[in-house]
Amino acid sequence: MSRIAEAFARAKREERAALVAYFTAGDPEPETTIEVAVAAAEEGVDILELGMPFSDPTADGVAIQHACERALAAGMNLPKTLEVARAVRARAGIPIVLFGYYNPILAYGEERLCRDAKAAGVDALLVVDLPPEECASLREPANREGLAFVPLLAPTSSERRIDLAASVADAFIYYVSLTGVTGAARANFEEAAARARMIKERTDKPVVVGFGVSSGADVKKLARYADGVVVGSALVRAVESGKDRATAVANVRALTRDLASGLKG
Repeated sequence: MSRIAEAFARAKREERAALVAYFTAGDPEPETTIEVAVAAAEEGVDILELGMPFSDPTADGVAIQHACERALAAGMNLPKTLEVARAVRARAGIPIVLFGYYNPILAYGEERLCRDAKAAGVDALLVVDLPPEECASLREPANREGLAFVPLLAPTSSERRIDLAASVADAFIYYVSLTGVTGAARANFEEAAARARMIKERTDKPVVVGFGVSSGADVKKLARYADGVVVGSALVRAVESGKDRATAVANVRALTRDLASGLKG
């Protein structure tokens, strides 16, 4: 069983949703990312999304945009992101999803990325702007290396698109709770929960819900209906608000404990 499948299986045995955490690699420098990721795993995060910094993160709000800017200004790039993944893997058994945009992957080389990501201990790829219809050139080499491909769905996704995403999802489906960017405060969790239920009726793949989730109370509203809940911008802000690495780690630990408190729905 893959690390991702085991994470969902463990959460199911414990009658709860899985907690998925996003951090931008290299924000504000690589060692902090490693420390906060390991701390989050120790506090109950089941799956890590490790963001590849990108200069034009169109699906992301201000918090992650600024995190990308800080990481890029400090010299972060895709090879260094893989180094961060390797360092996290050496210290934690948590599944790692490499999360980002297609342009850096295309520049790096799809097959090369898949080989190097696998060697670094990555478990899956999630590419925000690579739709299911066009994912074969990345998904096929990923699968050959034993990496899963994670598609996204939105509130506007048709039943046909849901079925297509389910057909290419190797590990889980990521449902975006709103038609907007990450970190938005206007997500309607009741609608998101209903939509997650509908998607789950059309697939046997786990469905996780993200965008706009920032507290244990938010997690609780979704955990009853989704297999997992994703938190990104709130954790990025917790890192940003730390005046030093130790404070950033403490902030992430405190927030993760609050988020985990809502997992049973």
